[in-house]
Amino acid sequence: MNARPKSGDDRQNRYLRKLYGDAQAPIISAKITALQEKYGNAAKQNSDAALLTEKDVLLITYGDTLTHNTAPPLKVFHRFYREYLQGIFDLVHILPFHPYSSDDGFSVIDYFAVRDDLGSWDDIGDLGNDCRVMADAVINHTSSQSEWFTKYLDRDPRFSDFYIDCDPESDTSSVVRPRTSPLLTRFHDSGGTARYVWTTFSPDQVDLNFRNPDVLVAVIDVLFFLISKGPRLLRLDAVTYLWKEPGTSSANLPETHVLIKIMRQAVSSLCSEVVVVTETNVPHRENVAYFGDGRDEAHMVYNFALPPLIAYSLIAGDGRHLSDWASHLSTPSDEVCFLNFTASHDGVGVRPVEEILTDGELQTLVDATLASKGMVSYRTLSDGEERPYELNCTFLDLISRETEDVASTVSRFVTSQAIVLAMPGVPAIYIQSLLGTRNDLQGVERSGRARSINRSRHDYSDVVTALSRTESLEARIFERLTHLIRMRRQQDAFDPYAPFEVLDHGDSIFAIRRGDPMSGATITCINNLTDKDVLLEISDVVSGQELLGGANVPAGKHLFPPYAVWWLLADKQ
Repeated sequence: MNARPKSGDDRQNRYLRKLYGDAQAPIISAKITALQEKYGNAAKQNSDAALLTEKDVLLITYGDTLTHNTAPPLKVFHRFYREYLQGIFDLVHILPFHPYSSDDGFSVIDYFAVRDDLGSWDDIGDLGNDCRVMADAVINHTSSQSEWFTKYLDRDPRFSDFYIDCDPESDTSSVVRPRTSPLLTRFHDSGGTARYVWTTFSPDQVDLNFRNPDVLVAVIDVLFFLISKGPRLLRLDAVTYLWKEPGTSSANLPETHVLIKIMRQAVSSLCSEVVVVTETNVPHRENVAYFGDGRDEAHMVYNFALPPLIAYSLIAGDGRHLSDWASHLSTPSDEVCFLNFTASHDGVGVRPVEEILTDGELQTLVDATLASKGMVSYRTLSDGEERPYELNCTFLDLISRETEDVASTVSRFVTSQAIVLAMPGVPAIYIQSLLGTRNDLQGVERSGRARSINRSRHDYSDVVTALSRTESLEARIFERLTHLIRMRRQQDAFDPYAPFEVLDHGDSIFAIRRGDPMSGATITCINNLTDKDVLLEISDVVSGQELLGGANVPAGKHLFPPYAVWWLLADKQ
């Protein structure tokens, strides 16, 4: 896929008129143009190559996941990247690195600064010289300690409409919530007046008011600034909730999609090599709507249904739902793709599969989480009912069994990641998964937050020691995952936009063929989801060399071992 050409202003003006009216649109457009001129030289394009290829695998990490003595953690990670990850991960997502007040970075105090305890913008730039960095744009809300909100409470006229002051008697009963905390939080401004401010996620995370076009311009300024500092992927966090409307769900509203179109257009006009990624942890059919028409919204959308479906398939030994769902995946154009993953800094969200798994099957996931000593986070429905929202545990512990041997744990976990690597789109691996991290119960006790269970910090020396012990859980997982990734990077069939077909080999198997059999090589990725041998019949169409082990697999019946993974490069016909 070729890099996208810059588009004219007509599309952007059309979107602006739709949200803000004919009179405001040219004024806003002029302000965006001025920002493009301001940041144009710093955001210059480096390449006209395709945005994403089969070589692109994303590593997700916090800036301080790795520490060592007094060295800035961003420098420590960069050292680890050069020594262990270069040539494996070409994309690195550094989770929010700005000064913050809560939620491990997702309540930003200052969008234009790097936390002193992490490092500096130079450290972000240096890492960007070795890989492409994805930065978070936390644009649904700011910290209640941010300068913007402070000026709002100080009655600064420039910020008087930056946040949503809502009458507590307003009808908010239909608002979709990802949390159980109150929707409105009371603050007092400098004049002593009570302000009931919209806070979707927590009392410390105050939602921005995109009805005010100055907020949109300020946010685009943030996006452009980030691009000028080197990141070439932007993750738009929690955009589900950008546009609020009392009396509605205030989730995925049409105005929200128009906002994403405006941001995408502005970003692409500044630097067409930047990839815009939307983070919308909602049911699958709502999630994929953020592709827009395939050219006007997100370049990539998180495939949020994949983690719980993979987990259920391996826990239950039953891949029916995974295979059926995957067989119906589609994108509106060949210019967009999914971001596939099983684990991230958050837990495993279950909202995306509420329309796929039954209540009993969802309970299977809840039970497995609790059995692993994990926790379950809930959200409140409009009728007051609480429903599971997120499973808080490492993905490794979620799908493991307490009494099994290390080899079985490793094999099952590697199978889960092999599925991610085989799916159409770009795969992402969380650093805790790569390092074989188990549930951090002490971290939860220290922070009082369930999500800390999967946000461990590691001393660099301890990681190096663990990886040097070849028989350790950590070393086995690291070696096998990096082997899979290296092999994937060599095969054109894994291009993010390449065709795919889900094959039916029964409920115990998940099999997907990648590549176009009419024009090039195809690879069939077969995964045993169970702890039992499965009799597998290989046809002439997919038989060939098994890339991971090197053996030739002829057509016919084969005994497929528990949790085995085969990548079959079809013999040329």
